[in-house]
Amino acid sequence: MEKIVFQLPDSQETVDFFVLEQTRINGADYILVTDAEDGDGEALILKDLSEDGEQEAVYEIVEDDDELEALSVIFGEMLEDVDLTF
Repeated sequence: MEKIVFQLPDSQETVDFFVLEQTRINGADYILVTDAEDGDGEALILKDLSEDGEQEAVYEIVEDDDELEALSVIFGEMLEDVDLTF
């Protein structure tokens, strides 16, 4: 499982996440991440807000209920053996 390190906005503090899956929908990139290396931790769906050509990605937690529900279905289908609860 790929580990990525996020730097929190306006801070030097970092947070580690492990990527479970990724997808591209309607021109936007999304990743499903967890805070536990074994995959049993809290899961979040993050949306890449960076512009094409930027060297570093800028991610935001998906909080819109409709968008989150649709993405949960897609990631659930991609990870058939994983029970996603948001």
